[in-house]
Amino acid sequence: METNRRVFLKVAGLATLGFMVTKPALDVFARGQFGEASVGEALDPPHEVGTTTKWGMAVNLTACSEKDGCTACTDACHDYHNVPDIDNKEEEIKWIWTAPYEKVFPEHGNEFIEDDLRGSEVMVLCNHCEHPPCIKVCPTRATWKREDGIVMMDFHRCIGCRYCMAGCPYGARSFNWKDPRPFIKETNPDFPTRTRGVVEKCNFCAKRLSKGLQPACVEACPEKALTFGNLLDDHSELREILATHTIVRRLPELGTEPNVYYYKAD
Repeated sequence: METNRRVFLKVAGLATLGFMVTKPALDVFARGQFGEASVGEALDPPHEVGTTTKWGMAVNLTACSEKDGCTACTDACHDYHNVPDIDNKEEEIKWIWTAPYEKVFPEHGNEFIEDDLRGSEVMVLCNHCEHPPCIKVCPTRATWKREDGIVMMDFHRCIGCRYCMAGCPYGARSFNWKDPRPFIKETNPDFPTRTRGVVEKCNFCAKRLSKGLQPACVEACPEKALTFGNLLDDHSELREILATHTIVRRLPELGTEPNVYYYKAD
């Protein structure tokens, strides 16, 4: 009886595998096979392929903390990307948010922390890591890293397993527990809305970059606390900041090598 059971399970497993890898099933996961071209372009806009560009960001902690309570960057990001405003911590969706300094940089949390940093709110977002652990665990390749360093999300490929959320040590991803569209005050037609059961996160405003624009958060910041640019350009403003200030990155011991940097102005 046990032998027959093992044989049955093997046959059933092979039959299931055969069904899964048929052409229609493979076509479902072929990028660009999801209808309107405008949606595909929004998910992965045209960008130059090569090794001359690697996008990164620097956050001026001094300038940002001086405008405590400011939500300009978050509002601009969420409005542009149709991020729903769900007033429930367990179900909220966030691409940009703030967290206490001691939580963002736990290795710096000690009794001798500088007074201007103690308890201050720090802007956080996806770090677009050099070695992103989130993409390694996604079973459908719904998240991937572009040649220019941006870690992208394809909402159509996402099956809602949330492995990427478990893999991200920074809590940069959110899951749509409910249909998010009723919670969007005004829909931006330039970016697709999502559905229940998918993960989303910051994409460094990839579509705006394809048009030669800065990310929405950078453009909206009244204190100019955010600097965005090409990390491979020795003459960029971003590289100048990184070369002339003491910089920190989140959880460096993990080896993910975030491309979002933080520094204090002189």
